[in-house]
Amino acid sequence: MHAFDVLGDPVRRRILELLVDGEQSAGAITETIRGEFDISQPAVSQHLKVLRDNGFTTVRPEGQRRLYAVDPSALQHVDEWLNRFRRFWAPRLDALDTEVARGKRQRRMGEHINDQGRQD
Repeated sequence: MHAFDVLGDPVRRRILELLVDGEQSAGAITETIRGEFDISQPAVSQHLKVLRDNGFTTVRPEGQRRLYAVDPSALQHVDEWLNRFRRFWAPRLDALDTEVARGKRQRRMGEHINDQGRQD
């Protein structure tokens, strides 16, 4: 399965979002996903399997629990593929960064003038 086929599913994307801050048990993931997407436990398990089989997550047993975590290798492949297209949005993001910095500078200057008792 292609990486974007895996990531194209909102349930699988949400599972990865849940795992971005660290390991979670299959039970905790299932509870959250069932509440948000109203799908069955076997359906959540199938999504976890797709993520695991395609290298997006790792799983390790801990007693009776299974702990899932993000495996960054598959995401690195996605990032490398996207890298070819960054030239389309990178200049716009750089320009946005410049405008944000300019706005912050103008606000600071305005506050400085107001602190001195002058009007804008």
